[in-house]
Amino acid sequence: MVNSELAEISDFIKDIPPFDNLSAEGIGQLVKSIHIEYVRPGHVMPPDEEAHLYILRKGALAYFNHDNELLSKYSEGDMCSVFLFPDDAASIRVEVEEDTLLYAIPKDLLMTAIEESTEATGFFRQTAAQRLQNRMQKHNEGAVISSTLSNALVADFYHGPAATVDSGDSIQVTAMRMNELGYSCMVVTEAGNMVGIVTDKDIRRRCVAIGLDIHAPVAEIMTTDVVTLDVNQSAYDALITMTSSRAHHLPVTDAGELTGVVTVTDMLNQEGDNAINLVHLIRKAKSIEELVRLSAMLPRLQIRMARLGTLAEHAGKSISAITTALTKRLIQLAEADLGSAPVPYAWLAAGSQARQEQFAHSDQDNAIIIHDDMQPEDDAWFKALAKFVNDGLHACGFVYCPGDVMASNDKWRQTKSVWHQYFSQWVDTPKPKALLYSSIFFDLATIHGDASLLGEVRERMLSKTVTNTLFIAHLSRNALSFKPPLGFFRDFVLVESGDNEKALDLKHNGITPIVDLARIYALQEGVSAVNTVERLKQVAGTPSLTQASARNLIDAFEFLGHLRLVHQADLLQAGKEPSNFMNPKSISKLEREHLKDAFKVIKTLQSNRQVTY
Repeated sequence: MVNSELAEISDFIKDIPPFDNLSAEGIGQLVKSIHIEYVRPGHVMPPDEEAHLYILRKGALAYFNHDNELLSKYSEGDMCSVFLFPDDAASIRVEVEEDTLLYAIPKDLLMTAIEESTEATGFFRQTAAQRLQNRMQKHNEGAVISSTLSNALVADFYHGPAATVDSGDSIQVTAMRMNELGYSCMVVTEAGNMVGIVTDKDIRRRCVAIGLDIHAPVAEIMTTDVVTLDVNQSAYDALITMTSSRAHHLPVTDAGELTGVVTVTDMLNQEGDNAINLVHLIRKAKSIEELVRLSAMLPRLQIRMARLGTLAEHAGKSISAITTALTKRLIQLAEADLGSAPVPYAWLAAGSQARQEQFAHSDQDNAIIIHDDMQPEDDAWFKALAKFVNDGLHACGFVYCPGDVMASNDKWRQTKSVWHQYFSQWVDTPKPKALLYSSIFFDLATIHGDASLLGEVRERMLSKTVTNTLFIAHLSRNALSFKPPLGFFRDFVLVESGDNEKALDLKHNGITPIVDLARIYALQEGVSAVNTVERLKQVAGTPSLTQASARNLIDAFEFLGHLRLVHQADLLQAGKEPSNFMNPKSISKLEREHLKDAFKVIKTLQSNRQVTY
């Protein structure tokens, strides 16, 4: 090849992950290993028996499994690496769909050219599942060391300037100034230099409690061995310093000069969007209006978690915990108005909230199980409760369920005996509507009330599902209707989003299939967990699912959840409604490869269900 042709190929190759990690020398060696092949429509790959990597310069290839089912398509810039793995190549077929120009690189020359890059060599030595596992391992490690405190500086939230008193001022004068300012501490100075700090605790313990004269100099009760913080230190440093020194107030300095004070309360305020603090505030709320104000913080919390690289699993649990706290507080407010319940009951969350996989302000799904001692006249109380809570959640941004799966619907506010009948009918007669309800009500969690009511219903239900192979078969077929968009042609197969733009539906084409598979495995094995990751962990190594397959699905679930979390955070940041529709061009080329890996993992496990049933 002439130099101009080599340069053109080099420019094309170096932008394709993982070759973008190679040096110019590595790219040059790789390009020299390439031979160009032209193949015509109808031709079945590979053109020869030697293991090659194929990079499409122009044209299109279709990739089929051993059942002749289309798994994906390759177009310009895509890499067909299936022939690098002999075992995989024996069970698949790649067909040329149009006149195609290929850059073919023999496997041995490929591995030699990229040996300088561990990321590139790892990419071509691993299957899609292995690549995805490594990607999520790195993400998980990053999430462990990330926190809101480590990403904020003391300069962002300390109080300044520092409030000071002279060491010769009396304790009474100091206390009066603290009261006027609303401060819990004062910095004590002498000739303009800091010599100590005095807190309200010091006044109580070292003056009032022992009867010390309040006109004595404040220097007599101040703490002199004061630890300080530099304004450029992180909030995490502040927390560690406070913990190690057992101090609740730390003076802040800038280039050695006193500029302010930071307190434990300041740090809690800095964490105002933190789920734990938000739950604490919700528990103390006195009205629906206050709950509405607090729930408005949820989008900001989701944005923060996304920016900090929080695991999607942890984000889902945090937001679900807040929804649960809002629901419980609404129930408590309702009970304060309605009086005590006439008989024991359990308020249930269904769907993503029950699975602890909820993101900000999704629609609500809930129900009530009531003790069998309920009398007909008791329903008025429960109906009023349901209306109050459903309306309250709607006001807080958790809109009414489009399918009316809410406690305010008489059908989903029933006694334990009726719920037993519901589940028995759904399992014994798996009609389409029964399968739809199964996908909702087999994911239930008690939010408030007598948890034993749901426990008994779930125990009896699981005893039926583990022995009813017909129900599992119907549920499996129904679940397989949601398929990953693996028919790539020029890019991913896209659908119309709410904005009339072409996009990927991350929820229905990626996350929902994994949730459905995990539910089926759990019902088949009698596992009571409802969280998707927990279900997969508990069924791993059973006849339903191997350890390796469970790990692969968890990695795919976390990766897709992370993409969804970040995508929705971007929309929220821009003042838009969160959506599950994402344009794949909004992420990097390497992330698009990992996205394909995730879809391949899902497709493989779905194919296994089809073989089983």
